[in-house]
Amino acid sequence: MVLIVPMVTLAQSGVRDDKTGLVPCGNEGQEPCDFNSFLLLIHNGIKFLLFDLAVPIAAIMFAYAGVLLVTTGSSEGKTKAKNIFTNTVIGLAVAAGAWLIINTILGILGFDGSWIGFGK
Repeated sequence: MVLIVPMVTLAQSGVRDDKTGLVPCGNEGQEPCDFNSFLLLIHNGIKFLLFDLAVPIAAIMFAYAGVLLVTTGSSEGKTKAKNIFTNTVIGLAVAAGAWLIINTILGILGFDGSWIGFGK
């Protein structure tokens, strides 16, 4: 329970960064939405899916497979653990490839955020 408390407080604020939320425009006191805001929405969504969901889930799967590999005595359990390792690595590679493709497309469309995902 203690591990999810930071996520709960982040969910309550509804703000990912200091200055922007998922959609950083159109609200009272903010600038109107434009095409760059739409690209920022796509960028924030992909960044959330990859860095905030996929990487922690992959870490949990690696830990589960490691425990399974160490504690099982049968060759069937070891094969299952190795398959989990392999599938997790393939899943992370697919997610990273999708992230690279989306960020390249966003760059071609003129998005001015950081290409490596640590900017806006």
